[in-house]
This record gives sequence, C-alpha cells and structure tokens, in this order.
Amino acid sequence: MQSRSPDRANGSDTACRRCLILPMLSNPKLFCATLSGLLALCTANGWLARSQTAQQSPQQKNGQPATRGKQTFLSSCAGCHGLDGRGGERAPNIAEKPKTQQLSDARLFHIIENGIPGTGMPAFHSLESADIKAVVTYLRTLQGTKKAVKLPGDPKRGETIFFAKAGCSACHMVAGKGGFIASDLSAYARTHAVEQIRKAITNPTPDSDHQARSVTATSRGGEKYVGIIRNEDNFSLQLQTLDGAFHFVAKSDLEGLEYSSQPLMPSDYGSTLNSSELNDVISYLISVANTTSNPTEARQKEFEEE
Repeated sequence: MQSRSPDRANGSDTACRRCLILPMLSNPKLFCATLSGLLALCTANGWLARSQTAQQSPQQKNGQPATRGKQTFLSSCAGCHGLDGRGGERAPNIAEKPKTQQLSDARLFHIIENGIPGTGMPAFHSLESADIKAVVTYLRTLQGTKKAVKLPGDPKRGETIFFAKAGCSACHMVAGKGGFIASDLSAYARTHAVEQIRKAITNPTPDSDHQARSVTATSRGGEKYVGIIRNEDNFSLQLQTLDGAFHFVAKSDLEGLEYSSQPLMPSDYGSTLNSSELNDVISYLISVANTTSNPTEARQKEFEEE
C-alpha cells in the first residue's frame, strides 16, 4: 500500500472539492437544493441548542434564592450599581446607603419592578416575581442586614415598656406613634444588631452637640420654650418644642438661653430596666422594623405616586 505525500494529499482533496462544487455551480437546481439542505441543518442545530438551554433553565430557576439573586443582580443591576452594590458612575451605593438599607423588602421589590420615574432607574417588568424577590434577598446580604435574628424577648411586652415605663415615646417615634424630638426608630433595627441596640440603650454615646440636649429659651416678655434647637445662625434660632411645634425666635428678643447639662437620652436604663425588659424592648424594635415601613418611606411613596 503506497502512502501519499502531504502535498499530493492536499492536491487530491482540493480536486475532490472542485469536483463537488463545479457541478453545483453549473446546475442551479442542484445548487439551490444543496443550499436548502445546509440551511435546514443549521436551523436544526440552532433549535437543538435552544432546546438544551431551555432544559437547563428550570434547574437554574429552582436554585437557591441567594444564588439566583446573585446571578440576576450581576446580569441586571451590577452594570450600574457595581458588583458589590457600592455604586458606580451611573448609579448610587445601594449596599451602604442608610436610606436604601431602611427601605422595606416590599418597597425594594416595587422599585425594581417599576423603576423610579425621572431618574436613571429603569423598570424591570421582564423579571419574574421570584427573580425580584431573590435580588432583594441578595441585596440584603450585600448590605449585611438580612440575617435570621431570634427575638431575645417578647415584642408585645416591649411595646408596653417603650410607651409606658421606659418613656421612650416621649422623644422617639415608632410606626407613626410617639414624640418628635429624637430620631424615628421605626427602621432602626434593620441596620443594627441586637447587641448594638442594647448598647445604645444602656450605654449611649456621650454627645457634646447642643442639638442633642434640650434647651430652655426665655423671651424678654417672660415666655419660655423648652425643646431642641434645629437651626441657628448669628441672629436667630429655630426651636422645636416637645409637642413637635417649631418656633422661629430672634436672639435679640431673648432674655436667656439655657442648655440642659444632661443629654436627652437617659443613661440609666441599664439599672432602671432589668435584662428581661431590655430584651422585650429590643424585640419590639426588631419586630416593628421587619413588619412596617417608616413614615419617611411612606411619604416618599406617596410623593412618587402623585
């Protein structure tokens, strides 16, 4: 048996291809039939590839929410918000921004599904509900706030203590109820762990800022206003009294302005509340944060819907 040299083999292959192609070019019917066969073969291969992809997609859709959410986030959100959610040139930081962290899961779902009109945030109507929920779950992991938390006490008892014995509601508001002077605690537990909340109650950080202390303003006419200074310049101040009302006062009309030596936040809750009562208050704050939207978020929603 004689072996062919590479050059002779190549020449023979070329000659064979010419034998196949030249008759087709000289016979239009044969050429069209061959071309149709090739197109049908390509179409069949494409259908097979799509079929294989379709068979794989249910497995992907039935994956763990965190994995599914990560995949959807990377394909739909990371291009603007960054791989870690900390923002980019086209979109803000949604992993560390407190305003975003304080949004409820339901609110985040609404924003992803419908977008924010007038901004660069588009609507993702093409995503299934399960995909959007998975994205929200994954976003919480980026924020470090979506962890299973076991309530250390009884939320119902904590609510009673918050509004009665501890007197927290005299200054703080929760779910639309309470005072106006201190911060709204409706969403506080979304971004603070159990021990952080406990420490904030029993060992509040000393604050030398005058805005963290109550003030008594006495006018030349003898009127007294007790509250917090919200704004101040060289000639006037804006004071919010305990009932939530604002008063604009010219400094030239004041007889005296006396700051309290003690901060608004009591420092003795560690002794006036026992460990069980503290656990109840903490559980109440966690429960409220997980089930309700804070007033600021509600007002923002109403504004967007107008």
